[in-house]
Amino acid sequence: MQVGTRAVVLRAKSLEEFDRLVVLLTTDQGVVTAYAKGARRQKGAMASATEQLAFSSFQLFRSRDRTFVDKAEAEALFFHIRQDMDRLALASYFCQLCEELIPEGDTQDGYLRLLVNTLTLLDRGSLPLDQLKAVFELRLLTMSGYMPDLVACAACGEPPSGEIHFAPVSGVIFCGDCLSRCGEQAMALSPGVFDAMRHIIYSPFDRLFAFRLPPEGLARLARVSEAYLLAQVERVLPALNFYKTVCAGAG
Repeated sequence: MQVGTRAVVLRAKSLEEFDRLVVLLTTDQGVVTAYAKGARRQKGAMASATEQLAFSSFQLFRSRDRTFVDKAEAEALFFHIRQDMDRLALASYFCQLCEELIPEGDTQDGYLRLLVNTLTLLDRGSLPLDQLKAVFELRLLTMSGYMPDLVACAACGEPPSGEIHFAPVSGVIFCGDCLSRCGEQAMALSPGVFDAMRHIIYSPFDRLFAFRLPPEGLARLARVSEAYLLAQVERVLPALNFYKTVCAGAG
């Protein structure tokens, strides 16, 4: 049975005889691993469409226990990302996060929309890297079942005001009066950073990136979102380490 879908290539591995193994984030099938026969031939129609980061239209078919790419046509290749090492490293990190966090068989189309929108802004250079990184991390965590609780102080239950502190391990906030009751290390949040975190988690897709912070606020937001992500994932992410190595001032 042949199925049509749109997808971003999260990872592409070269195989013998010009073939590729691709990991795709699809519109309606979640994360799919597929074999693209002959994809690496220079004049092959699938050459560019099956490269990492390509956003393409695919015709997939299932044979026994394997999925194969029958046809692929590129819709966007994000050339500016590929020409800039900082942006390429960040995009590769986004792809690794999708493989890491999206549950197997989860078919909600919001995942692909989040990745394509973020890559498009990254390709255009429209927003600072810290902002794109924080938005992608927090929204992907929220969508995949790791939404932090930013509604009220975890100790007294009162809406946040004055001092606000975020506990990355438990994903909750504490007011200044209750900070001593926090059983883990907490990170202080300015009102602007706290509002930005709530915006990322709760806003509709068409408003997701529509907020501003000064550079120091964006840097703090990036550190907080990264700390929360690492506390939930609890493992080394090679693509994140590579990004922080090549991008001056990252993290």
